[in-house]
Amino acid sequence: MKIKESLFIQCDHAVKDKLETIRTFIKNNRSALDQESKSSAGDKHETGRAMLHLEMEKASRQLSEAIKMKEILQKIDLVQVSEKIKLGSLIETDQGNFFLSVSLGPIKIQNKTYYAVSTDSPVGHLLLGKETGASIEMGSRIFNILKVQ
Repeated sequence: MKIKESLFIQCDHAVKDKLETIRTFIKNNRSALDQESKSSAGDKHETGRAMLHLEMEKASRQLSEAIKMKEILQKIDLVQVSEKIKLGSLIETDQGNFFLSVSLGPIKIQNKTYYAVSTDSPVGHLLLGKETGASIEMGSRIFNILKVQ
């Protein structure tokens, strides 16, 4: 299996796991909220409900972000090759290797580390549209692009 496909599969699995975890959390919190509703009234009751509502709002935001990540992954075409860096590109630089997809951090394949980064991340944004031989500057570091797949 090609490295790009392996990276995509690992990203896809990570996003699916994240979605499942968040959905389970929301389901469990809904049950807890229902139980809390049946509980007796009072300050302790109201505090518990408020805390559960805050947790549910946070989980809803996380769910929304995970759904966006899934949608981004669905836009990646692993077959199409481009000389210019775009969503789905595998980029080798002298400062590290990147897979322009979703922000998941480092992924190790065949004893080599690749960083799954989104197009919205600082490094992803700078890489977009560049070609082999180009350079980007991030902070005090210069990344020379060695290869684009």
